[in-house]
Amino acid sequence: MKRPAILTALVLALTLLLAQGACAELTKLADNVYSYVGSKDASPANSFAANAGIVIGKDGVLVIDTLISAKEGQRFLADIRKVTDKPIRYVVNTHTHLDHALGNCVFAKLGATVISHEADRNYLAANGAGLLQRAASYGLKPEDMAGTEMAVPTLAFSDEMLLDLGGEEVRLIRTAPSHTAGSLVVYLPARKILFAGDILFTDFHPFLADGDFGGWIRTIDALLAMDVEKVVPGHGPLSGKKDLKEMKEYIRLFDKKATELAAKTSDADAISAELLKTLPKRTMAEWMVTYNVKSRYLAKK
Repeated sequence: MKRPAILTALVLALTLLLAQGACAELTKLADNVYSYVGSKDASPANSFAANAGIVIGKDGVLVIDTLISAKEGQRFLADIRKVTDKPIRYVVNTHTHLDHALGNCVFAKLGATVISHEADRNYLAANGAGLLQRAASYGLKPEDMAGTEMAVPTLAFSDEMLLDLGGEEVRLIRTAPSHTAGSLVVYLPARKILFAGDILFTDFHPFLADGDFGGWIRTIDALLAMDVEKVVPGHGPLSGKKDLKEMKEYIRLFDKKATELAAKTSDADAISAELLKTLPKRTMAEWMVTYNVKSRYLAKK
């Protein structure tokens, strides 16, 4: 084979590998539990690399988060159908930010009951239409959002809810306001698996703008006390309790340092540069640091 042909073949192979990595299929966490974890494509059209998963019981399937659009929800559904043809009974939104909840419409049309904490259900009912209208401000194109409709959760709870999928017990738990007012976790006691939603970002700079830091830290403490071996973060690779501890310290350090810096200057870029010298190194979403500074520490200046 001539050198140009070899180079062409290598480029094509690399392109295919990158495409596979960006749109990875569901990862098997247990015999009946699958999730997206660790996508390296954090573009808006790829749901900002949000994770989502499923639990398969004898009676049907529970879907955990639904990604950013009908298009992304359809991609998720296609991957689900590669591992099970059982009916999708429930969807749980760990919270109702657009990258985790705007794919709800795909599953609601299949007859699934959409569940969230009551605070986040109320938020989506009041603000969902606006989220769709502002999609472009999040970097989403009209073709990315084609067919996306608002599907507000129809079932909500305050503290805990138990779902029995037929041989698989799933607990939905909201400890305190944290990443959002109604952020919750999905816990599988028999599997020692926890879907943490955006209460945990691993190797990702987190979105902090809507967070209740005191409640967030209390929530992480509660998760650390649970019998858990595998943790699926809202964004990032499969994680564990070490990552929860690091998330707790990240929040504390960010808030302390950003408060100190914002008292001295209103230059968001300068504050962010100093924060990045101090914060734990994370490879994804560095731009989020500046966003958090502007929205949380400088917005009222």
